Order: sequence, then C-alpha cells, then structure tokens
Amino acid sequence: MSERETSPEWPLYEVFVRGKRGLNHVHVGSLHAADDAMAVLHARDVYTRRNEGVSVWVVRSEHITASSPDEKDPMFAPSGDKVYRHPTFYDIPDSVPHI
Repeated sequence: MSERETSPEWPLYEVFVRGKRGLNHVHVGSLHAADDAMAVLHARDVYTRRNEGVSVWVVRSEHITASSPDEKDPMFAPSGDKVYRHPTFYDIPDSVPHI
C-alpha cells in the first residue's frame, strides 16, 4: 500500500497565493494533502476558485520556522538605533518624484 492509502493523517501545508496585481505571495490558509502535487491542486481549487491568483506556493508546515512574538524586542531592537536606514534621515530633492 502507498503512503497515500496508509497514512492516518495527511501532513499540513501552508498556502501562499500571488494575486494578478500583486507582487508578493500572501499566506491565505492551510490544508492537508497526501503529497506536494496534491497540495498544489487542492490549494488551487480551494483558494483560487474565482481566478484571483496567478501563482500558488505550498509549504509543509513542519518546514517553516518563525520568530516568536515574545521575542520581538530582542529580535528587532538592533535595527532601531540605525536611523540612517529610515527615509526621514535624508533630504529628498524636489526633482525626485517617487520615493
């Protein structure tokens, strides 16, 4: 028997969709599937039913590592003292239209 037939529970996948006018993939939800190919097909069927996407990514949830909201201050504090990274630090000439 294959894994598809014997596995008591399919793995969880996170689904990201890039919209027609979007530049980035956006997390839209989760689903269970037997394998990667099935996850892509199910994601297409569930999350792009109204033709709102042009690209779908699926990632097994077990492969995602994220920072904890509790670690926000120690994780991102070092960038707070680098004022040169903020656009308010620079004088933007009037001749530059889009910044």
